[in-house]
Amino acid sequence: MSDVTTLASETNCHIFEGCGFPAPGLHNFIFKPLFSVGSFDFNKPMLLALLSTVVIVGFFWAAFNKPKVVPGKLQMVGEAGYDFVRRGIVYETLGKKVGEKYVPFMVSLFFFVWIMNLWSIIPVAQFPVTSIIAFPAGLAAIVYIMWMYLTFKKHGFVGGWKNVTGYDKSLGPILPLVVVLEFFSNVLVRPFTHAVRLFANMFAGHLLLLMFTIASWYLLNGIGIAYAGVSFVMTIAMTAFELFIQAVQAYVFVLLACTYVQGALAEHH
Repeated sequence: MSDVTTLASETNCHIFEGCGFPAPGLHNFIFKPLFSVGSFDFNKPMLLALLSTVVIVGFFWAAFNKPKVVPGKLQMVGEAGYDFVRRGIVYETLGKKVGEKYVPFMVSLFFFVWIMNLWSIIPVAQFPVTSIIAFPAGLAAIVYIMWMYLTFKKHGFVGGWKNVTGYDKSLGPILPLVVVLEFFSNVLVRPFTHAVRLFANMFAGHLLLLMFTIASWYLLNGIGIAYAGVSFVMTIAMTAFELFIQAVQAYVFVLLACTYVQGALAEHH
């Protein structure tokens, strides 16, 4: 059951009926376990994340299981999505020669983030998985580990730390300050901002959708009907805007991942 349906069924109250507005809040991001497997509990966001994996694997398997020289509709859509990430993000950031190796990972990351975002506007689901900080944090941790691994593999132990801290003798007396700031920015802040950028956008977007949707129900009484109509129009507008933001956030998340990889592989001067 969606958050909106749950709130409506629990309050079943409109304006002028002596009840307050059931404002959305943090409680809309807390879910009880739906079932358990052994000692492991599964709730709605976890199931949607698993379903995202099934949808992505199923789609690309159906699109490319038996590829044809003249692609069918499904293969054409799959190729367009794959090529968008490959050429529009990976090649633009890493170049064709270097970037080709990382295309499968970046394509998987893009579509996984996008589908998890997309659940926000899908009936019944109506919840963006990435609005739970654990999911963006987990993905950001994977990118962070890959970045650190590539950095030290490429430059060695000493060279890796020079790359991470921006060490450059030509900076002169400000070198210690630069090293401290770069270390703090790259090693400590980078994974945090990578995760929070995605989380915060989807968290805020879901709250806004809930606000206008619930308001449409709450105002549906007496003279409040006119205001309910305005709120409903805003719900439609916010849904369309959220659809755009969901794709943009997936794009930005993968673009930053490619940028980190590019920095790890760059020659240190």
